[in-house]
Amino acid sequence: MHEKLISVIIPVYNGSETISSLVDKLINELAYRLEIVLVNDGSIDNSEAICIALYEQYPAIVRFYSLAKNVGEHNAVMAGLNKCNGDYAIIIDDDFQNPVSEVDKLIAYGISQDFDAVFSYYDKKYHSFWRNIGSQFNNLVASQMLHKPRKLYLSSFKIINRFLIDEVIKYTLPFPYIDGLILRSSSHIGQIKLKHQARSQGRSGYTLYKLIALWMNMFTNFSVLPLRLSIFIGFIFSIVGFLIGIATIVMKIYDPSLPMGYASLMFGISIFSGIQLIAIGMVGEYIGRIFLSINKQAQFSIRKIYANKAKKIKD
Repeated sequence: MHEKLISVIIPVYNGSETISSLVDKLINELAYRLEIVLVNDGSIDNSEAICIALYEQYPAIVRFYSLAKNVGEHNAVMAGLNKCNGDYAIIIDDDFQNPVSEVDKLIAYGISQDFDAVFSYYDKKYHSFWRNIGSQFNNLVASQMLHKPRKLYLSSFKIINRFLIDEVIKYTLPFPYIDGLILRSSSHIGQIKLKHQARSQGRSGYTLYKLIALWMNMFTNFSVLPLRLSIFIGFIFSIVGFLIGIATIVMKIYDPSLPMGYASLMFGISIFSGIQLIAIGMVGEYIGRIFLSINKQAQFSIRKIYANKAKKIKD
């Protein structure tokens, strides 16, 4: 047994078909001091009853927090990080696509290396087409906006140390993006290649809408680059519009009988109006998030707590 306490943070959303087997295997196959923190993110199946049963079966290891409503994976992970006591925290999905043998490898590597965070990456990911595309796009944008090293893959399966846990939970605003918080807190980050497996049961809770919402969190919460980009695009199109205007005047001088086309006029109006609306919408997104933050919208609200009160915990 290792001396370090490992907190396994598992956000649970409609994971009734997998969560029990996952917890059993983690406890029975990992030779570490474990604290498993289950966070039910408003599941509509019987995940809550199963999580309560797991707590009753392993009261010295499992802790369960039931959120009052669905707040999304990253907010649920923040709830778990705020409640965990480990020297290290493993963040893992409830879908069993990361085998327990790979969890063991990630923990061993994370403890042995002097990194604040270690991300996993894969030769092949067995996610849906849309989720794989979204992950690739998210990583590409993160490289530009968050100054992420290009070779670093931002996986949801990762381990972070106590220093980074304490830094991440300092963020109390309503739109957390865990990877962004990690990248802005430390540059001492590693990665390890692991295996990924297809889902044996259930289906992913990530819809296209949720992927876009996650991307917007990263896009607007940790950089003003979108605003600067809108200025740049506006400047470019202003130059284009000026050149089109000059060209139109020159053509009219050389050929006074030349009719001014309705189609080209509508095209110009549509292009420039679209650019203006995009810029206004971007500013509105920032202002809306500022408004919600000022009004202290909560990251999460815990409705039920199941934890061993004999332990020193931060409830």
